[in-house]
Amino acid sequence: MVAWWLFHVDLDQFLAAVEIRRNPALAGKAVVVGGDGDPTRPRQVVATATYEARALGVHSGMPLRAALRKAPDAVFLPSDHPTYEAASLEVMEVLRSFGHPVEVWGWDEAFLGAEVEDPFALAGEIRARVSRETGLSCAVGIGDTKERAKMATSFGKPGGVFRLSRENWWELMGARPARDLWGIGARTAAKLSEHGIATIADLGHADPEALAGWFGPTIGPGLRQLARGGASREITTEPWVRKSLSKQVTYPADLVTREEITTAVLALVADVHSLLLDEGRIATHVGVTVRTATFFTRTKTARISEPTTDLAALRERAEVVLGRFELDRPVRLLGVRFDLADP
Repeated sequence: MVAWWLFHVDLDQFLAAVEIRRNPALAGKAVVVGGDGDPTRPRQVVATATYEARALGVHSGMPLRAALRKAPDAVFLPSDHPTYEAASLEVMEVLRSFGHPVEVWGWDEAFLGAEVEDPFALAGEIRARVSRETGLSCAVGIGDTKERAKMATSFGKPGGVFRLSRENWWELMGARPARDLWGIGARTAAKLSEHGIATIADLGHADPEALAGWFGPTIGPGLRQLARGGASREITTEPWVRKSLSKQVTYPADLVTREEITTAVLALVADVHSLLLDEGRIATHVGVTVRTATFFTRTKTARISEPTTDLAALRERAEVVLGRFELDRPVRLLGVRFDLADP
């Protein structure tokens, strides 16, 4: 029977796979991508790693120095954003060649929607064509909602196909921790646990009014819907457009004085401003992220009086936002983000 299915296409170990495509001699090796590729330098982190490196305990977000300790024989490579973006565009063009609507979610993932009788046949052809035309591998999750398709991908990785639907949802997902749901983080899971909700089944059968009281009238019932497999079935085909531009820096030595922190933030503002001009966009908000030496991280944001590209106005807003931080501890990381007006 012909039915509407959602397909979540997720490229396997994307950044590392692009590096292997560029240098096939890396295939089968532990490869770690991140920072400038020098794992002896402090405060650089892993962007991604091959499955061989992951088997040794390396994972995204880990300091490169820690990755070096776990995988001393790994190949460490610097991040190359332009190359990854170009590779992503290749893949998205392959997906569009099927003639079905495609919704891009970033460099390495997208949703495709199609009315088909055999969703596994289409998923298999997607995998084959992506591999044949780009040399990259992907997993495909099939679902009757976006949420189910997205979560099905985790069962199919790497390089496989899996389907989650109304028919098998509770059997496969019900006993799993609520934290396994796409969109539920550690804090939400902890708060659910405080109220005796541990599993996806617990959440899916929870009282929506109680959830609304704990999490708010929108988020609370939305969590219950997510635990029941979600409800999103539409594909938005508009081209993916950046909503923000940002840059973060982890400093070799902690910043201690407000003066040096302010100087560093203003330097980041100038860097992100250059990106803003390169993209021909206009900023509406300025955000500042501060991570202390104790790894406590907080982001604060302020609206600009009117959308602008003026560097002086952006610097002024950044200083206002920074002034909202106490800055009573050494700072190891700073970030600046501009939220963007619609193009």
